[in-house]
Amino acid sequence: MNANSGKRDADGAPGRIRAALREIGLKADLKIVRHGADIVTAARAALDQGYGTIVAAGGDGTISAVASVLNGSDVRMGVLPLGTFNYFARSLGVPEDPGEAVRLLATGRAQPVSVGTINGRVFLNNASLGAYPAILKTREETYRKWGRSRIAAYWSVIVALVTLRKPLRLSIEADGQVTQRRTPLIFAVNNAYQLQELGLQGEEEIAAGRLAVFIAPDTNRWGMLKNAVLLALGLAQKNQTFDLVADSKVRITDSGKSYDIACDGERGKMRAPYDLRVHPGALQVIAPEAAAGEVR
Repeated sequence: MNANSGKRDADGAPGRIRAALREIGLKADLKIVRHGADIVTAARAALDQGYGTIVAAGGDGTISAVASVLNGSDVRMGVLPLGTFNYFARSLGVPEDPGEAVRLLATGRAQPVSVGTINGRVFLNNASLGAYPAILKTREETYRKWGRSRIAAYWSVIVALVTLRKPLRLSIEADGQVTQRRTPLIFAVNNAYQLQELGLQGEEEIAAGRLAVFIAPDTNRWGMLKNAVLLALGLAQKNQTFDLVADSKVRITDSGKSYDIACDGERGKMRAPYDLRVHPGALQVIAPEAAAGEVR
């Protein structure tokens, strides 16, 4: 469990989780992690100790970190959503109430779930270059000042885009074609539910095992701000606000520079070229009975 997850009542979550475990008679060890960087270490230790089910309790970044350890293994993954948006959990129908999510661990069934990778780094929802990593940096600063909330997250979008610097110049190879683009943002999505929430098309691409890669047009700051607002309000449209390319393997290249990238809300540096891939059924995730057998 990430002790610094997005929900305001996260301090009380361990007690509720333990109480729910006792209520259903499910034996489990709860490991509280204070720093995000330690999530992967804790998950690897649990895997080495031979646990049959490993549960990620936190936001999308925490869940993605645990998924990176379990990727390709036979170990079942559970999810207790404690984040701000919880896109991954909501896409699978996992309850956002901690007690109900714990009970699902006993009543749900494992289903195969696809993951995306960028240069080998796992993401469940999205990976991006350009404006979005800049937004995350601003969001972290805003959270430190005002606390975590969706309003603070949306405000960070405005602040970051007003101060954004030059756009990226990239070569994008997908679906047998190579295009040269100048863009402030590349946004690759592996979660159809998030597309619905953002008002973007491309669900059929994800259902077919492809990444939906959105390319923002090269506009001035106010144009980018307009596009970001449309995206936040769920009013963005393919070929109007963003161009869409889709493939199971996408390569993005430039002069070999290092850029900030973002995977499921977590930032990091990475050098081009960027190879994005889909790995079908790479995780076994506990989900409600109605969702069993579906692959996203």
